[in-house]
Amino acid sequence: MGIVNCKQCGKIFNYDGSKICPNCRKAEAENFQKVKDYLYSNPGVTVQDVEEETKVPAKKIIEYLRQGKLEVKGDGNYLLSCEKCGVSIKSGHYCEKCTKEVHDSLSGAANSLKPQKTLLKKSNTNKSRTELMKTKERRKK
Repeated sequence: MGIVNCKQCGKIFNYDGSKICPNCRKAEAENFQKVKDYLYSNPGVTVQDVEEETKVPAKKIIEYLRQGKLEVKGDGNYLLSCEKCGVSIKSGHYCEKCTKEVHDSLSGAANSLKPQKTLLKKSNTNKSRTELMKTKERRKK
């Protein structure tokens, strides 16, 4: 463990795997719970409404949505859009169609990187190691 500065408040703390200090993590968890509770009690509100009532910045609320921690309910969501095609989405970065396309293209790329099995020549498949060595010696002569 080392000593690092918190990415949010700048205070020094013992690094424990997180880039933010325990106090900022606690405040983050409280803010998230405020937003979640407000959205649960008031479905269909705008980000500006949530920001005004909870005092949590809109940027942070959108971050919760992008991370998939929260999801917009109902139709007519114009808050988030797919980063690939621009269609309206409820959470995350991509719509279902683009997520599938990205997944398929990554799977295809991964499959193309797998090593191909090489087959031995048919004439050598039934020969013992000794026979193969004798064949090599004869070729040298």
